[in-house]
Amino acid sequence: MPRSNDVIVIGNGALGSSIAFELARRGNNVARIGGRARRHAASTAAGAMLGCFGEVTEPLMATEHGRYKLSLDYQARELWPDWLEGLSAYSGDESELVTADGTFVILNSVGTSAIDTTNFAVIEAALTQHHEPYELVDTESIDWMEPNELFRPLRALFMPREHAVNTARLFEKLDAALIKAQGVVVEEQVTSLVTDGDSVAGVVLANGETLTARHVIVAAGAHSVDLLAGLEDLHRKVPPMVSGYGVSALVRTKDRSLPRSVLRTPNRALACGLHCVPRGDGMLYLGATNIISDTPRENADLKDLKFLVDCAIDQLHTGLEDAALVATQVGNRPIPADGYPLFGATGVDGLWMASGTYRDGLNQSPLLAREMADMIEKGAGQVRELIAFAPVRAPLAPGTREQVVASAVSHMVATGYERKWNITGEWPGIIEEALTEKYLKTANDLDAEFTPPAEFLVTMSDQKWEALRRYYAAWR
Repeated sequence: MPRSNDVIVIGNGALGSSIAFELARRGNNVARIGGRARRHAASTAAGAMLGCFGEVTEPLMATEHGRYKLSLDYQARELWPDWLEGLSAYSGDESELVTADGTFVILNSVGTSAIDTTNFAVIEAALTQHHEPYELVDTESIDWMEPNELFRPLRALFMPREHAVNTARLFEKLDAALIKAQGVVVEEQVTSLVTDGDSVAGVVLANGETLTARHVIVAAGAHSVDLLAGLEDLHRKVPPMVSGYGVSALVRTKDRSLPRSVLRTPNRALACGLHCVPRGDGMLYLGATNIISDTPRENADLKDLKFLVDCAIDQLHTGLEDAALVATQVGNRPIPADGYPLFGATGVDGLWMASGTYRDGLNQSPLLAREMADMIEKGAGQVRELIAFAPVRAPLAPGTREQVVASAVSHMVATGYERKWNITGEWPGIIEEALTEKYLKTANDLDAEFTPPAEFLVTMSDQKWEALRRYYAAWR
């Protein structure tokens, strides 16, 4: 293994692996660092939906930076056919990665009108605005789906261009393609960065070894910002990161039947929507929960797995009661303190970041790989929207304080309905009033100017508090 490289990529999730491959096939000497198990990665537990419009929500479309994220998803999706062809050519593996033909978005009676119905309408409006093909469909005609009658769908639309890929096979191809492109895989962890004056010089591995490089790309998911801790001036000006801990499951249906398409709801309270993705041979992916955690998680809580399975049985197919549980998967989505990606130069010469993509990293990986390679080789990328997501930045506003608090309250109340709470009519209003007072006080006590996203308000801890206060203070 060479001890000096053109580029070191820290991280081997979908984004880090894609960036490493793209740089290697352009002729760069690349070392990609990360263990074979891809511990703590988000993409290992992902359904790998190439979701663009299926991920649209009202808050996303309400802000300029949210619309930028949609633009990145849209541009990325157009690159996937050529990207898959390139992976097959370099890896020598011609096996099919696409497992789902299009996506059904289903609106059912679970959740709340304020979130689910609104997001369904916003998805349809975004499709229309972008002249994207879709069709409203009769819910009774959806292939395979047999929900509990109490949770039957009310409306549905079909998006023929939103597919899904097999995550495990994708990683196999990315690994093989990197090696064929003369890249090096280092089965280790990085403990710190090495700098020389105002430039990065390499990394120190957990085994004590030092690797040198002209460029270092931090694409370590939820651990990314932690790796900057030794560079205090930089570290305090980059949004702190938390983990969106998520549980998914692989099951094999008893009769080996599968839907031909992705079935999903709109994104829901503080989380992604319920979804299932066919993987072939009776194997079905069920996903996924999303719970904000101060640090990445390795194991699933039983209550989260139970909630996911109950939702799938009730809302997708009652026959899943007899399905075999093949694997439980845990992923950690990287979520910056303002909710937006961290991508590009850091101000330390040769040091780059590619993280904080939350639920979009896998879908955006071909685009972000190209952009990172262009930035390193040409000094600039092709996508103007990415300028707004430079890692060193003042907090990007997710909305006014009142809007964020109202969103936090709405989402917390919606979780009660999702979990089938049974309360009398006056209680939702009482709960909303109490939560509004609580979250507004939290926001006001935290900072007079900056407000974190709703997910942070409802899961505030001492660790988040200290990290946010330090970051906000750096941008006075």
